[in-house]
Amino acid sequence: MSTFAVPLSLLVLLSACTDVKDPDETNPEEVITTVTLTFTPDLDGGAAQTFSWADPENDGSPVIDAITLSGADSYALSVAFLNELEDPAEDITEEVDAESDQHQVFLTGSAVDGPATPENAGAVLSHTYGDTDANGFPVGLTNTIDILQAGSGVLTVTLRHLPPQDDAAVKTDTLAEDVAADGIDGLPGATDVSVDFDVTVQ
Repeated sequence: MSTFAVPLSLLVLLSACTDVKDPDETNPEEVITTVTLTFTPDLDGGAAQTFSWADPENDGSPVIDAITLSGADSYALSVAFLNELEDPAEDITEEVDAESDQHQVFLTGSAVDGPATPENAGAVLSHTYGDTDANGFPVGLTNTIDILQAGSGVLTVTLRHLPPQDDAAVKTDTLAEDVAADGIDGLPGATDVSVDFDVTVQ
């Protein structure tokens, strides 16, 4: 089965997490060098598989694991974010979890059918959010992935920072549907990181 090559220039977008209500007050810039996906089979007790997009030197030369899944119909998926420029590595996931009312992870791409994608008959994976913030809105650090069919495609993982604007919250429970309709750029806030993985389901 073939996978898809994606230009490196399209793989990652990094930005500072800024508070848009006051341009003079900014959060410290968060550098994300590594995105890790851990797939754990739901039913058969199989071993977890971990795949990473890693640019530990932050020099634009990432090492990207190809994702291959087989032998299970459903997986629990956890997403983690690291800054490996620090020693020891800084776990950015902890900040995302602590500020989950201002962050959301979106899974998109040709490999996926889910709340953030338009109808996709060729998808090999189905995505469902497995966690919520204090308001009951999706976060995306934990998820359920169901296998739809054998094949291949691209999985894009995007972390969006959604700080309040003019003292009003901008995160809602329909942002994934907004992405499906209009794309990531139509959302409020800014993208912290966006990376692509090639996926093959056997």
